[in-house]
Amino acid sequence: MTDFGTIAGKVVVITGGARGIGLATATALQALGAKIAIGDIDETTVKESGAARGFDVYGTLDVTDHQSFEAFLDDVERRLGPVDVLINNAGIMPTGRVVDEPDQITRRILDINVYGVILGSKLAIARMLPRGRGHVINIASLAGETHIPGLATYNASKHAVLGFTDTLREEYRGTGLRFSSVLPTLTRTELGTGITAPKVLRPAEPEEIADAIAKLIVTPRSKVRVTTVAGVISQVVGFLPEAWGDALGRALGAQSAFLDDVDSDARRAYEHRVRE
Repeated sequence: MTDFGTIAGKVVVITGGARGIGLATATALQALGAKIAIGDIDETTVKESGAARGFDVYGTLDVTDHQSFEAFLDDVERRLGPVDVLINNAGIMPTGRVVDEPDQITRRILDINVYGVILGSKLAIARMLPRGRGHVINIASLAGETHIPGLATYNASKHAVLGFTDTLREEYRGTGLRFSSVLPTLTRTELGTGITAPKVLRPAEPEEIADAIAKLIVTPRSKVRVTTVAGVISQVVGFLPEAWGDALGRALGAQSAFLDDVDSDARRAYEHRVRE
């Protein structure tokens, strides 16, 4: 059984913390005694979520802007003390064929999902290195280990997050800093609205991801996949010959899950918000 007592008193910063996985993680870690700071580009929602749950710090954070990110971390450390854990969670997932994807959406996905993770990690490392301790947890995706039609740019962004995080793990080995990637399957959040999970792959609950993150903080590992079944399938597909792996993906419904099978009406509000 995991001893979560070591989480008590840790200063944890979560980007994209106003809703979904970020909010579920903040709530879970707060219950375990952590000091919680959530930042989000959605000023109204982050203030509502932070106030409703009594988080220690909550406010506007644009992960693509160096000044915004630096100022947010400065405020957290001024009010709560040195950051122990940074969870780079902010991310967006527009769906559709890449040929139909406007250039500004391509850039927006990469700016938030990749540059935001790199920027946050750099700023955290600079603060953590002199202390010889700290943990950066980057929320990737099982999409970062495979290829899913309808998510080409999103897939690319999550592949990048995995490669970046693994490199940091080696680059800062022996410094006292830890780096981890979390790879969720499709999760029941607004990001997954209107999408039906491929066969045999049930959607994860955000609380499952939060629990995995809490366990990572207690016992750091390089990667954790959620759910277990989805993670095993992802790894199996990766080991198979290309034609077999692609055929298995099609048999599970991955070929159409994020394209023709998407409920566009149900997804319209999310797609509109992330494409603004």
